[in-house]
Amino acid sequence: MTHAVFVDGQEGTTGLRIHEYLAARRDVEVLRIAPERRKDVAERARLLNAADVAFLCLPDAAAREAVALIDNPNTCVIDASTAHRTLAGWTYGLPELAPGQRDAIRRSKRIANPGCHASSFILLLRPLVDAGVVPARAAVSAMSITGYSGGGRKMIEQYDARPQPAPLASPRQYGLTMTHKHVPEMMAHTGLEMAPILMPVVGNFYKGLAVSVPLDLAGLGTTVEAIQRVYEQRYAGERFVRVMPLRDAATLEGGYFDVQGCNDTNRVDLFVFGDDTRAVLIARLDNLGKGASGAAVQAMNVHLGVPEALGL
Repeated sequence: MTHAVFVDGQEGTTGLRIHEYLAARRDVEVLRIAPERRKDVAERARLLNAADVAFLCLPDAAAREAVALIDNPNTCVIDASTAHRTLAGWTYGLPELAPGQRDAIRRSKRIANPGCHASSFILLLRPLVDAGVVPARAAVSAMSITGYSGGGRKMIEQYDARPQPAPLASPRQYGLTMTHKHVPEMMAHTGLEMAPILMPVVGNFYKGLAVSVPLDLAGLGTTVEAIQRVYEQRYAGERFVRVMPLRDAATLEGGYFDVQGCNDTNRVDLFVFGDDTRAVLIARLDNLGKGASGAAVQAMNVHLGVPEALGL
């Protein structure tokens, strides 16, 4: 069976990568809009309603407008923007979120693709909140370092310029207004009652992302061994989540953490480091793969009932 797929916003970083994932697949027919008609509302509406699956790779406002154009009840929308990630009636497109999430994605016609920082944070914290290891009322912080491709075309052009502007050579912290767009979904999909403090940093490399969460084990009354067991139990059998050995010896031997270690995969690696009183939890992914386009294709696979790793 062939499924019709349309990418609204096909020229952006996420849209282009989705097309790359779909290019070799025989089970999808990719509907394309002529370049000169990309802003033609009637043509976009026609293609959106002709699709079995429509990916929205658009800014938030444009994504909302695109959804309003769809009147075909059979069109499944997978929105890569921030617009619908905490909205009632939309299913969060992270199959590994919790038991039953795959069934919810399979039934839903409105799927919100997770953010890159958020995916890593949620995969670290949700199992611990569910298990009672981290109380829902806990104050949690996270540092996230990402490659510059996460900033979209304009940022990519800035970093790729030659000569490169001097300020871009060093890591740059941002989101200092405490209003980063991923925070609402990080709170909503972990069960945390307090908004986490997110400290995002963009580095002078194209892609790769790692979120680090420090924990006071003594204050929580838990251990690194207990946290490791929670991860191993929750993610047992998951194709795209790899729980690394406790205090991963290979990483500690090198002395430095490789943020780009999951690049060109749809995988998330989870690490637990620490001693008797303190821990640092790290989740690593490709911000263009599991952090964006790969996650969207994975959600499509789940929804359509085809093998989840197809094309990934």
